Amino acid sequence: MTDVEENVPLKDPGDAESGACKPETSGPTREDMSSPKDHPSRLIDTVNDVSKLSKEIGMNHDFHMEEKVLPPSSLEGRVKETMHNAFWDHLEEQLLATPPDFSCALELLKEIKEILLSLLLPRQNRLRSEIEEGLDMNLLKQEAEHGALDVPHLSKYILNMMTLLCAPVRDEAVQKLENITAPVRLLRGIFQVLGLMKMDMVNYTIQSLQPQLQEHSIQYERAKFQELLNKQPSLLDHTTKWLTRAAADLSTPPPSCPDTPDSSSVVCPSPSEAANSPEPLSPKMVLSQGFLNLLLWDPEDEEFPETLLMDRAQLQELEAQLHQLTILASVLLVASSFSGSVLFGSPQFVDKLKRITKALMEEFKSRPEEEAVLTVSEQVSQEIHRSLENMGLAALSSDNTASLIGELQNITRKENCVHSVIDQRIHLFLKCCLVLGVQRSLLDLPGGLTLIEAELAELGQKFVNLTHHNQQVFGPYYTEILKTLIPPAQALETELGSL
Repeated sequence: MTDVEENVPLKDPGDAESGACKPETSGPTREDMSSPKDHPSRLIDTVNDVSKLSKEIGMNHDFHMEEKVLPPSSLEGRVKETMHNAFWDHLEEQLLATPPDFSCALELLKEIKEILLSLLLPRQNRLRSEIEEGLDMNLLKQEAEHGALDVPHLSKYILNMMTLLCAPVRDEAVQKLENITAPVRLLRGIFQVLGLMKMDMVNYTIQSLQPQLQEHSIQYERAKFQELLNKQPSLLDHTTKWLTRAAADLSTPPPSCPDTPDSSSVVCPSPSEAANSPEPLSPKMVLSQGFLNLLLWDPEDEEFPETLLMDRAQLQELEAQLHQLTILASVLLVASSFSGSVLFGSPQFVDKLKRITKALMEEFKSRPEEEAVLTVSEQVSQEIHRSLENMGLAALSSDNTASLIGELQNITRKENCVHSVIDQRIHLFLKCCLVLGVQRSLLDLPGGLTLIEAELAELGQKFVNLTHHNQQVFGPYYTEILKTLIPPAQALETELGSL
């Protein structure tokens, strides 16, 4: 799931509570886009004419939007809550006045009517007519002028209509509203649930339009890139170097795991596992290797492939997530080698250890990893001691405790054998995801990765979505480049065309 908190074309009913009777509507804003330049670094500015949201929807089949929830303790959250309360208090004063003042109530009813109509599908003409008749604003204004506007009755009518229109997941929320008798509380609850129903409709619409949005994004990005390529024929130079390097990597056996003192309790891969003989080159394997190399890209290397400039920020996020999973799996693997199968056979213990490690790894963002990992090693050691004691198992000896802490303190070093093995295996998993798909790759996880299966599935799906979209956009260009890199005897034309 992707959380989108900006540019949401929905109006929180609570936004109506700023003191004015009529709710304010805020729509998405779009920055002025600069005109395209010939230099490849301007590709991002060019393609920004396409909504990034549209591209995200096309790439992520599980995409859905969620309402932005402000922390109650934040300044913005406190201000919003204060303004909302002030509005509803003002509405209550108007309704309790003698004679009642229905000016704000009418505006709210008008807004509710608009929301209900927006929830209808084109074919629901009968319900549309019922809402137009039941909430006839001209008639309601006349009733208000004569002091005869029945707000509780109208609220019940609105609830009945919400029951017909809401998704099953909202049935319980609507039913709870039926127990509210205070008119203002009921109206406030109606607005809150209608906001959720609007979000449900937006997500339904997104899912319905996803194929069209995806195709639009693909065609638009390709067309814009072709325009730049026509102006600057050398625009694919870095992409060609990137794929050439990937082909060379596949032709060279991978290095074996370094043998360090830190690897005493975890065995490195066998020679057959660490250094397989190179397979014949194929377009699919070269491209997969190229995508994997992007997760190891040197930030100082400015020769980033032009076809992936738009995805560079997301690739960096995936690289950071991969690094964190490498450390998490390494910590769990080292901890299991010391604490034994009984302790790690407890799902509760494993989950708790993962939560502790993930929380402590947040310090990596503000402190050097070498310093932050000291805290990780101490907390993990303490948790193992505590859990062994609670389960009535023998405690670790002082020597084993010292060894455990020592190995954990070195776990972030890339030359550490455990870190290196886990890193290689996660990359192997991601490579399998590109070739076989995520679900099939999860069926046979490499050793040491089973404890982070859920996290790997999320990482793998994001990586596959990004690379799949990129191939759909730039496949024709990759095809022409790969024809020059792979001998015809090793790559059939049909496989090249499949890109």
